[in-house]
This record gives sequence, structure tokens and C-alpha cells, in this order.
Amino acid sequence: MTADPRLLADLARLAEESGWDGVFLEDYVVHHSAPGMPTCDPWVALAAMATRTTAVRLATEVTPLSRRRPWKLARELITLDHLSGGRIVLGVGLGDTNDPGFGGVGEATDIATRAQMVDESLEIIDGLCTGDPFSFSGRHYHVKEMTFRPTPLQEPRFPIWIGGGWPNPGVKRRALRWDGTCAYMEMGTFDEWRDQTPEYVTELRKLVVNQRGSFDGYDIVTGGRTRGEDWDGDLDIIGRLDEAGATWWVEYIRAEEDLAAHREKVARGPLRR
Repeated sequence: MTADPRLLADLARLAEESGWDGVFLEDYVVHHSAPGMPTCDPWVALAAMATRTTAVRLATEVTPLSRRRPWKLARELITLDHLSGGRIVLGVGLGDTNDPGFGGVGEATDIATRAQMVDESLEIIDGLCTGDPFSFSGRHYHVKEMTFRPTPLQEPRFPIWIGGGWPNPGVKRRALRWDGTCAYMEMGTFDEWRDQTPEYVTELRKLVVNQRGSFDGYDIVTGGRTRGEDWDGDLDIIGRLDEAGATWWVEYIRAEEDLAAHREKVARGPLRR
């Protein structure tokens, strides 16, 4: 794999030219797949990608918010939103339970604590993006009144997608509060993936409409595995998810693969009906 932001920017440009709608990065301090595997800071890489593209959505899927200072992340996201011309999306989650980027450096490892920090961070990021005077006092974070300018190009701000295992109650609650969900089906892994089902999408869409009054502006992100050998079968899955109301299907490219394999898989373009 490559951890060079310039090469990642080249891949993002190739993705745009090959018909993809978005390029999403994982967010690790130390990559989860193997000790010593190269990785990079996603915000630096996304900035490089923003300068080489004009249309694709750029996102993290997902950022573990509890190891990010929310006011610093808000400033980075607003800056990226302007740099990209309004194409940034923030995907968030609690982070992997065994991620050495938490326990190995003294970050919070308790899941309940991480969940509280994520909820507080989202409220802070949302409040700072209004451009109005904002203050916050929570269990983990405190913000004396401050005003962030400029505001994001996207209104009311860049979308926030919620990751994690479905139907975890915390994931479901956050998903209905914010702008979309990129949740995986509980018990699924990258080695034994469990695809989201049309029934899951239908249920979620109903929950969103009941909670928010409308499905407008909401994203249901599905997929998240490597492309199978049966492309017709994958197209059938994508089609049924689309009919149920899903807005994205994500194809995962394994970090362990070399740059040539990455280029080949990006250049072949997405599966479309």
C-alpha cells in the first residue's frame, strides 16, 4: 500500500476520472491490519486529494472522535470544506476496541467513555460550525464562548455519518440525530462480511422519516467490503439496496495490497446498474 499523500491524491484523481462518486479514507494512528504497516494522517491526505479533484466526495470512514480535539477537528474540517469546494463528509465512530492508537498512548479505552466523548464532540463541532457565539460544558469537554469563522460552504455544515455496529442502540440513536449512517451489520467482519439487506435499509428509512419528518438530505451508506467474483450478484445486491433507499455502496480496497493493485481496482470504476 502507499502512505504517500501525493500518490493518494493521484489515486483520487484516477477515481474521479474512472467514474467513482467518492473516495473515503480510514483514520488510524497505527494501522489495524498489521504492526508496522504504512499509514498516514487522513486530513493531510484529504487536503492533497482536494487539490487534485473537483467532483468526488471526500470523507473519513470513520474517524474515532474520542482521540481528536473537537475544536481542532472542526477547524480542519471547515478548512477542508473550503479547499474542496464543499465536498467533505465526516464519518465518525468509537474506534476499534483493540486499536493500539488508543491504549498504547493513553487514550480512553472504555467504550462507555468513548461514546460519551463522541456525543459531546459532535455537539461541539456542530455548534462551532454555526458561526455564532458558542459555548459548551460537558463531562469531558468545556468550551468557553467562541465564534468560528468562516462557516463551512455546505449548509448547515458538512454531513456527519455515523459508523459502528447495527443495531447497537448508541449507533441507532446517533444515526437518527445526524445526517446519515455508514454502519456495518453487527457480527460482520472484513474476512466474513455480512452485507446490509434491503430490509435493513427499509427499516432505517422509516425510522429516519418518523424521527426527522423527512428523508431529504439523509445518507444510508452500504457495502464496505471488497468486490466479489460474482459481479452480477453484487449488482443485484446494489440494485435492491438502491430501490430500498440506500444512497451509497462502498467498495473496500485492502490496504495490504500494493499500489499497482490499488490503481487497477480504482481504474476499473464502480459497479453500476
